[in-house]
Amino acid sequence: MLHIQFIKYVVIGLLSNGVLYFAYLFLTAYGLGYKTAMTLLYILGVVQTFLFNKKWTFSHHGEVSSTFIRYIVSYALGYFLNLAVLYYFVDKLLFPHQIVQGIMIIYNAFMLFILQKFWVFKQVVHKKEPKEFNQVIATSLPVHKRKKKKSKKRRSKQRRKK
Repeated sequence: MLHIQFIKYVVIGLLSNGVLYFAYLFLTAYGLGYKTAMTLLYILGVVQTFLFNKKWTFSHHGEVSSTFIRYIVSYALGYFLNLAVLYYFVDKLLFPHQIVQGIMIIYNAFMLFILQKFWVFKQVVHKKEPKEFNQVIATSLPVHKRKKKKSKKRRSKQRRKK
């Protein structure tokens, strides 16, 4: 199951990131700052991939609001990591932003798959509530050894006799 989910995740990621990367190159070529372009496209990518990954990749049927919050948190982690790497490698070390951003797309893809698989879209297994210990013991005893519950009338009669 893990490998099928990973293949679906890769397909969605390749299509989404391919389109978004070309949009990034287009926007930066026409004067939009690379950090601004990355930010705008990151937000767009988060929303579209949530919908596809929830339904197709992980077939998740859990509550949408709490799942989306976990998804936002995981992508916020990826965003700030991406921003920090761009700042350090492009602004400080003067690497070309096109190469740095391309590498970060791949790194974030692996990191986010792990977070989505095991945290965001985790499959919840509903376990039956365990019976109370006394109920288990009482039902496992032979019928003649079980204590019978006294009714309220019976208890009140016994109190009057005393």
